[in-house]
Amino acid sequence: MSLSATALTLFIAWTLLLLVLMEAIRLHRVLTGRSRSNEFSPDNANLSPFMQRLARAHANCLEGLPVFGGLLLVAITSGRQGITDPLALWLVAARVLQSSIHLASLSVRAVNARFSFFAVQVAIAAWWAWALLTR
Repeated sequence: MSLSATALTLFIAWTLLLLVLMEAIRLHRVLTGRSRSNEFSPDNANLSPFMQRLARAHANCLEGLPVFGGLLLVAITSGRQGITDPLALWLVAARVLQSSIHLASLSVRAVNARFSFFAVQVAIAAWWAWALLTR
């Protein structure tokens, strides 16, 4: 498997892990009687700040998947992984760091760090889009 395919799989797996974590916490709340199964809002607004951040971190992954995953998929299916392979795992690392910081804090410092890791992903994607279109 190419680094691009590995990165795409890891990005999807990270998104899935955030979803599984959120649903496991929700299930625990239902099973322990702390919440009813029909009380959950999509953004977890009625739950703890951590659960709200978890919902948003998961949504961020879903929002980024069509762009970042789409570019990886274009490279893979067109046989041009040479364009995306060098930075593919860096993109995933930046996503995991962005999400992890999001889960940890909403302080100004954390938000700035989180944005920096998002900016890395955008820069990588912009480079890939340009390279895939011009090479």
